[in-house]
Amino acid sequence: MAPRGALLVLALLCESPRRPAAAPGDGQRTWEHFSRLPFPGDKAFLYDTFPEGFMWSVGTAAYQVEGASDKDGKGPSIWDTFTRGGNRIAMGDVGSDSYHNVHGDIRALRQLGVSHYRFSLSWPRIFPNGSRGSCNELGVAHYRSLIRLLKEVGVEPVVTLYHWDLPEQLQRLVGGWRSPLLVGLFQDFADFCFRTFGDGVKYWITIDNPFVVAWHGYGTGMMAPGVKNEPDLPYAVGHNLLKAHAAVWHLYDRRYRPLQGGKVSIALGSHWIKPSKTRRENLRACQCSLDFVLGWFARPLFVDGEYPSCMRGRLSARLPSFDAAEKAYINGTADFFALSHGPSLSFQLRNESLKFGQTEEVDLRMLLYWIKAEYDNPPVFVVESGWFVSGSSRTEDPKHMYYLKWFIVEMLKSIKYDKVRVIGYTAWSLVDGFEWHREYGIRRGLFYVDFATPDMKREPKTSAIFYGKLIEKNGFPPLLENKHADGVFPCDFAWGVAANSIEVETTPSQFADPNVYSWNVAGNGELKRLEGVVAPPAHRVRHCADYAAIRHQVEQIRRVRVSHFHFSLNWSSVAPTGNVSEANATLLDYYRCFASELLKANIAPVVTLWHYTGKRSSLPAPLEAKRGWWCNDTVRAFAEYARLCYRQLGAHVKLWITLNEPNAKELSYEVGHNLLRAHGLAWHVYDKEFREAQGGKVSLTLYMDWVEPAYSFTLRDMVSASRVLDFRVGWFAEPVFGSGDYPSGMRKWLRQRNSMDLFNYHLPVFSREDEQLVRGSYDFFALSHFTTSMVSEAVEDKYIYEAMLEVHYMFDITWVMSSYRRSPVVPWGLRKALSWVSSRYPGVPIYVMANGVDEDPARFQDSLRVYYLHSYINEALKAYLLDGVNLRGYFAYALSDQRDPNFGMYGHVHDEFIVKSSLMHYRNIIEHNGFPEPSAPPQPCPRRSEPCLGCEVLARHSVVGFLSLVGSALLITVGLIVYFAAKRQE
Repeated sequence: MAPRGALLVLALLCESPRRPAAAPGDGQRTWEHFSRLPFPGDKAFLYDTFPEGFMWSVGTAAYQVEGASDKDGKGPSIWDTFTRGGNRIAMGDVGSDSYHNVHGDIRALRQLGVSHYRFSLSWPRIFPNGSRGSCNELGVAHYRSLIRLLKEVGVEPVVTLYHWDLPEQLQRLVGGWRSPLLVGLFQDFADFCFRTFGDGVKYWITIDNPFVVAWHGYGTGMMAPGVKNEPDLPYAVGHNLLKAHAAVWHLYDRRYRPLQGGKVSIALGSHWIKPSKTRRENLRACQCSLDFVLGWFARPLFVDGEYPSCMRGRLSARLPSFDAAEKAYINGTADFFALSHGPSLSFQLRNESLKFGQTEEVDLRMLLYWIKAEYDNPPVFVVESGWFVSGSSRTEDPKHMYYLKWFIVEMLKSIKYDKVRVIGYTAWSLVDGFEWHREYGIRRGLFYVDFATPDMKREPKTSAIFYGKLIEKNGFPPLLENKHADGVFPCDFAWGVAANSIEVETTPSQFADPNVYSWNVAGNGELKRLEGVVAPPAHRVRHCADYAAIRHQVEQIRRVRVSHFHFSLNWSSVAPTGNVSEANATLLDYYRCFASELLKANIAPVVTLWHYTGKRSSLPAPLEAKRGWWCNDTVRAFAEYARLCYRQLGAHVKLWITLNEPNAKELSYEVGHNLLRAHGLAWHVYDKEFREAQGGKVSLTLYMDWVEPAYSFTLRDMVSASRVLDFRVGWFAEPVFGSGDYPSGMRKWLRQRNSMDLFNYHLPVFSREDEQLVRGSYDFFALSHFTTSMVSEAVEDKYIYEAMLEVHYMFDITWVMSSYRRSPVVPWGLRKALSWVSSRYPGVPIYVMANGVDEDPARFQDSLRVYYLHSYINEALKAYLLDGVNLRGYFAYALSDQRDPNFGMYGHVHDEFIVKSSLMHYRNIIEHNGFPEPSAPPQPCPRRSEPCLGCEVLARHSVVGFLSLVGSALLITVGLIVYFAAKRQE
């Protein structure tokens, strides 16, 4: 039976017909190609599976993991010497002791379920002094045993002949890879390995990352053997490495391929780079940067046996050259493209000189596309890929796990979208080990190794469990919960748009100009002001329509087709002294006019009494001077302010928000307690004094971004996420919607933190009176939701670690990110937030009072916001239809960039408002009341009547109405007389 992956490779190698061969430099189109891809659709996560027979692998390198540096006849390597010199601290003498722990590694491989295992042969363990005459049978027996055990558990070996551990004897006697003698010596070593192990090996890697060997081993001195200060030496070393690889490939092709049927390549590593400016010369610089790292070795092998033109042009005589026979000998000596993509040195240049002024970044997908374009789409086997965590971490490594997820899904997009012929993927590495120049400062293993224990115990990390599950499913198969939902919301669903504030114009602009103008009717129609002529003052009643700002804003809102508009009042402007007896009557009149004009347009106003922005207090100055919300006077003053607003505006407002997002800021628990009391007082004022007459509803809006456990299979992360939600949302929700007290988990956690009086995290206690005041003070649950974050107990970055809650915040790197705030776009987070509220407080009516994303205000084709609104509203529909959430309304945030920069559905340029794509898309969703099935009949909802802007005037003023009726009748009569008179003359 053919080994797993063989059929896939054979099919890819034998594909026909082939397109015309790529030309050197074709990779330069990569940046332009990706700049044209649709955003954010191309960045969205791809749920799909890999081709059948895809090779899932994991890898190690001998010096990193084997240990036993001087056991069983092994000779010293250049790394044994290198780590004992200079200022280096640790050595790889023991590593993770895989030499004595083969069975432990085999168990780990079986647990992962990989089809292939990449490992390297230690040249000095087989040939201690580098030559065949020193052959060490114990070393040979070790690798024979390893290959046999792999075969027994169904894992195919991928064997690297040289992974940087050159026998020290060869470095000392001939200068290592600077000497052409190494070509023959390496060929002899390979010949022995092919003959000895080849029957059990179908994939061979001759040399791992020759760029690192040449550039850092014989250039920067960062790696063994540590040679530096010879600027031309790296190019001579690279020349010898290419010749050595070609000699080994030809040896296998001529002598062993007919019998063993294997494939041979060389592992080439590369960074990725993007242009610092969108100019042609920057693209050329990026191309040159890749040519100096990857093209240095790939072009001779995959194109024409010649070095890249950029290298030849810049280096001239410093770069060795191949004669015609050598070019032909080297070209084509790779059966597949083996790509090494790891963080230690592969895609970190560690050197500015090779960036040519451009910006280095991590992007596996673009690198794969560049390889396809530059080298005529060869089959690609990713033979190293992964990330790292700190050396102090243990089995919790969510950061490594999510980088693995990102690399793998980007590789999947390469296959599905870009048609790159990727045949396999190798996660690095199997176990923790010695990490070259970073020693034990980082860990890259999928399995944790306790270096302090004699047996080097292996434990699977979260990344290992993730990788095993992914292999089991062969990718990311589509899940039912990720499928787009078809359906509609109830007929009375509240569709709204929100703004933090409205434009206030306290002086009417209509009929306010006393000047007299002449109208040039015969000419250009312009009005010309008559100098010195002023009309007498007009004695007319002021109307709400006289405010141009109100007319413009209401018209903007009306064009969205929403049924509700949410905005906030300014307490410090309404009652500047804090005393409602000294309220600003003019401003209240303006707010009243704004609300009434909204109603005329069939738009229900939703009004927030107090919105803390964080930039300034927004409290009346005298109250702020008395310590603001720390003081009970502010609580009582807020209740009086609420009473004033209910009295003045309540005839027009049926949905009230007392406090908007009081839990969004880092407030003390004492301040939070007073805010809850203020809300309770304001709610009871309405309930007792205004509800019967006005028939409105009152609640508060809580800020509720979702918090997801970084690793959902880990109980500790699930507990951490629950703890954060208690402190963020439950802090205000539980006293109002639940028990009347703070969450029990919150109190328990703070009691633990306060032990020995080291901290002062004391939650206030609700008196019986306060509990009765706060508990049940709601008519609905209102929340603002924008994004999702993840939490873990594993501490990776102290800057995003919250010590009080003992959680580390992070995000999934595969998530789409907004452009300005780098805020993750995670639609399913809204559904989970809604379900959390519904499960905690069953049956409560829920309104999403603000939901939106930031985007470059210059992008009027705001595709990210279109994607955001569509996806989040669809998740809200799932919560309503599938989860039984009593969702009553949704408000998009925000109306305009002018009032809410970067969030608006209206752009604003030079006093001109521009309708963005997101507004039209949101309006379309509203008009369909969701996402009805294409074949579904129209929803039987009563149609909303179009606003009649003059009807209210006619209804209020009967004389005007009568005269209008008489005038209309007179006009119709005259029209009929004229018509019939004309007919009679005919």
